[in-house]
Amino acid sequence: MDPLSTNQSGKLTKSRREFIEKSGLTAALTMFGIGFFTSCSNSDDMEPTGSTGTPMNPGTGSGTGISVSGNKITIDLSIQKDLNADGGWLLITNGKTLVSKVGSEFIALTSVCTHSGCDTNWSFSNATYNCACHGSKFDTQGNVVSGPATQPLKVYDTAVSGNILTITK
Repeated sequence: MDPLSTNQSGKLTKSRREFIEKSGLTAALTMFGIGFFTSCSNSDDMEPTGSTGTPMNPGTGSGTGISVSGNKITIDLSIQKDLNADGGWLLITNGKTLVSKVGSEFIALTSVCTHSGCDTNWSFSNATYNCACHGSKFDTQGNVVSGPATQPLKVYDTAVSGNILTITK
């Protein structure tokens, strides 16, 4: 008998059938899982940096000139000199706040992205805040420039007295 022309037929045993069904289901779910988790990935996931490439989260404490207490944040502008220039900005992680200087005005926003709640992966360039978690972009007033976010960032009150910038949430 020629082995190329041999046909065999029969039924799969119950254990073989279950194995094939479960293997197919596992493969399908694996492909879905890979697609699902990589769809939320972005090559820009990184530590926040400014246009100069220097870290913009100075932390808080007496040496940084930043104090977070309840709903108030104070920034000593003689220490945080990045904010003295137009386009200067800071991310204050433990205050969940973004601060920028636009012209002569200081603007403070929540750093909690309205898309999925990311609050530490921000960059700022061309007067636009970029959330690196999923690519949402916001202008300096907190308005959505491009999604996936659909809601604006909350704006906080700011006041300057001498060299002290006070942000009230």
